[in-house]
Amino acid sequence: MLIGIPPVLGPELLATLRAMGHGDEIALVDGNYPALEHGRRLIRADGLPLIPILDAILQVLPVDDFVPQALFRATVKGNPGLLDSVHREMIDVCARRAPGFPVVPLAGDAFYTRVKNAHTIIATSEPRLYGNIIVRKGVIYPSKETDQ
Repeated sequence: MLIGIPPVLGPELLATLRAMGHGDEIALVDGNYPALEHGRRLIRADGLPLIPILDAILQVLPVDDFVPQALFRATVKGNPGLLDSVHREMIDVCARRAPGFPVVPLAGDAFYTRVKNAHTIIATSEPRLYGNIIVRKGVIYPSKETDQ
């Protein structure tokens, strides 16, 4: 346990978040997602739902503000206009932890392709269908003291 670090962020996940560079993406996927098949790197979060892990990650990982879109979610049956409860919860967490960044729906193959190219996949036990989201890592800007 560490002070100020959410306990759902285990050592392997913390090391991965730290090792990721600007522009790298991490995908959090539900329990039905073929994570082992699609992942270059895979971290298992068995027994944990997606939303608490997303919330914890966004407490320590900067979101990329160099691009117009940095948060992406799966869609229900390819329809970007449909929102399941898991999508509403994702949007709420992102609005609180990464204000100003829209959660962009990506349908089918576009979402799968992006997950396959992600730095790492976190396989959760999220039971709700289409409970998948991608976060693109940003930078931590130097403090004013560092610039002097």
